[in-house]
Amino acid sequence: MKLIAEIIACIIIGYALGSLSPSYLLGKRKGYDVRRDGSGNAGASNTFILLGAKAFFLTTILDILKAYAAFTICRVAFPQLTAAGALGGTACVIGHIYPVLLGFHGGKGLASLGGVILGWSWKWFLLLLAAAFVIAFAARYVCLVAPTMSVVFPACFYWQTGDLASAAILLICAAPIFLKHRENFVRIREGTEMRTSFIWNKEGELKRTGHWNDTTEDQLERRGR
Repeated sequence: MKLIAEIIACIIIGYALGSLSPSYLLGKRKGYDVRRDGSGNAGASNTFILLGAKAFFLTTILDILKAYAAFTICRVAFPQLTAAGALGGTACVIGHIYPVLLGFHGGKGLASLGGVILGWSWKWFLLLLAAAFVIAFAARYVCLVAPTMSVVFPACFYWQTGDLASAAILLICAAPIFLKHRENFVRIREGTEMRTSFIWNKEGELKRTGHWNDTTEDQLERRGR
């Protein structure tokens, strides 16, 4: 009974923290609803599209920290439960992707997954962060990073710890992350997905993918090029 209660507590803590959306709150301050405007996702990447680099970095940091907190709080609060951190971290990623307060319309999970990795090991966080940059620039698509890391991270976790149960729980994150990226995979095939070069060539990528229209110039000016 105690074990079940602790598992439920980890899930509730993680999901509640994951459901907090800095992207949505920052967007509302500027008159945007990140669930509908831009790419339509309440995450850091859409914050960059709509609000620019400063808001992007703030959102990314906060999304990382909430998942770090979920992993750490659960692990400290329930030390006898080996998988406590994995449960809290996984629930946080799912809460970020499907937040009840936003009608289950959240982000795509990359920064929150990073927070879980950071909660486990800062050394592995830096190592996988470096790998993420390599993937993003070598493959030319940032959207490939989260699906790849959602599988690579649990494998690395198991390799380092031998904890199969926790690794299996962490692997659950892969399912919603892949589902959230289905449209990205389709756009890659069709040639309309934003490439990594969007970071320094927004106008060129918007025009290449057909997202440039009469209001785009005004939107870019509103948030700063």
